[in-house]
Amino acid sequence: MAVTSEAGENDESVQTALKFTYSEKYPVEAPLYEVFSQENLEDNDVIDILKLLALQAEENLGVVMIFTLVTAVQEKLNEIVDQIKTRREEENKLKEEAEKQLFHGTPVTIENFLCWKAKFDAELLEIIKKRMKEEEQAGKNKLSGKQLFETDHNLDTSDTQFLEDAGSNVEVEESLFQELDDLELEDVEDDPDSNPAGPGSDSED
Repeated sequence: MAVTSEAGENDESVQTALKFTYSEKYPVEAPLYEVFSQENLEDNDVIDILKLLALQAEENLGVVMIFTLVTAVQEKLNEIVDQIKTRREEENKLKEEAEKQLFHGTPVTIENFLCWKAKFDAELLEIIKKRMKEEEQAGKNKLSGKQLFETDHNLDTSDTQFLEDAGSNVEVEESLFQELDDLELEDVEDDPDSNPAGPGSDSED
């Protein structure tokens, strides 16, 4: 038995074919039923129809119920059509809103600003952590003076090479050495214990 919903928007409808099998004790016992085929229905819709048939059969035990079961299924199909219509209207509404935001931008509200700020802060924190890690790694890779000396054996000749390269360009202030000699002589003359001839020596005529 085919059961069809009323036509929905754009003459769309849903349909199902039910198969009933009477038992010997019908209507004291519920008939056997199954959804033989369906059109424009989801799997969960078929499950809902089977649950509805079980409920209606239980409530109508003892009386002829096929008409009641079919009527209940048809009402369910009409409900499904209405749900499809509502779902499509919501989808179209969301699509229109998305297009408006695309052309006019998203209005700034407290909610979306806080959401953006949280995301921005998280990204900034990651950048800072990455930079600190890079700097820390660079510090570990930096060699000390001793390590540089041990690594580059050319450093032990650098001072000598520097002086050799300077050559005649190194100026010596001779007056500094002259002043140093005068200072040493004055210290010797002022020392009473100082005797050039040695202690206990007598002068000869």
